[in-house]
Amino acid sequence: MCQILELNRSSYYKWLNRVETPVEIENHQLAQLILEYHEMFDQILGYRRMTDWINQLNHKHYSKKRVRRLMKLLGLQSIIRKKKSKYQKSTPEISAENLLARNFSASAPNQKWVTDITEFKDRHSGKKLYLSAIIDLYDRSIVAYEISLRNDNTLVFKTFEKAMIANPGATPLFHSDRGFQYTSKVFKTKLNYYGLTQSMSRVGKCIDNGPIEGFWGIIKSEMYYLYKFESIQDLKCAIDKYVHFYNTIRLQNRFQNQTPMQVRIAALTSESNTQYPIKENKKIKKYYNLLNSKQNQNLTT
Repeated sequence: MCQILELNRSSYYKWLNRVETPVEIENHQLAQLILEYHEMFDQILGYRRMTDWINQLNHKHYSKKRVRRLMKLLGLQSIIRKKKSKYQKSTPEISAENLLARNFSASAPNQKWVTDITEFKDRHSGKKLYLSAIIDLYDRSIVAYEISLRNDNTLVFKTFEKAMIANPGATPLFHSDRGFQYTSKVFKTKLNYYGLTQSMSRVGKCIDNGPIEGFWGIIKSEMYYLYKFESIQDLKCAIDKYVHFYNTIRLQNRFQNQTPMQVRIAALTSESNTQYPIKENKKIKKYYNLLNSKQNQNLTT
C-alpha cells in the first residue's frame, strides 16, 4: 500500500500510532452533540442557534465559528425557508395611520401588539387552514391565536377576544395590515370598547408588519415544510404543538437564550423590566441617511 501511494513506511506507522490532541477529542464530542441536536430539532437549527442550544444545555462556551466549521464538515445546515407574498384587495370601511412606524421595540409587555393571518394547505385534501395570531413586541410571545377553515371576521374576532381575556386591562397599540377583517366597523368598535389605539401598515408595505411576517416564516420553515400531514386534523395539531414550542421552549438569542414566556413572566412579575433592544440594521440606517441627504439637497436647491 505504501509503495502504491508512494509513502514511507514510517509515515504510515506514525499515523497509525498517533494520539489525538485534547482539542481534537473535544471537537469529536462537540460534533456528536451537533448531530444529536440536528435530529432532535428536525433540522431547524442553524449554526447560531445550534451554538446557543449546546452552550445553554451543556454549560459550555463554544464559539459560533467553531460550531459553523464543524457543521460544514458534517454537511449539516438548517432548512431554508420559502418566501411567498400574497395580497388581497379590499375596500376598507375604516382605515388608520401607521402609528407603529416600524418601531418594533417595546419597553414593557402589552405596549404594542401586531397581528395578521396566514394560511396552511393540506396536501392530501387540498383544504386550507387559516392561522390568526397576535404577537407582543416586548417579548415576541404569541399572546393569542385561533385556527379556522375559514378566513373570515369570526377568526379575527375570536383571536382578539382571547387576547383581551388573557390580558385584562391591557390597552396596547394594535397594529395590523389593511385586511378586510381589520378595516371593518365592527372590529373598530371592539377596539374602542377596550380602549385600544389602532395602527395599520401602508398599502403594499408588508415590512411595516415585519415581526409577525417573520413569525410566519419561522413556523413554516421549522414545522410546515418539514412534514407531510395525513389529514387536516394532523396539521392543526402540529400548529398547536409548534406555538407551544415557540412560546415555552424555543430559545431566542436576543433574549439572552430565554424563551418568550420566560421573558414575559419575568417582566409581569417584577417591578422593573429588562430591556432587549433590537440590533441596529446598518443598511437601513444608511438608506435613510442617504434619503434625508437627498431631501435636504432638494430643499436647498
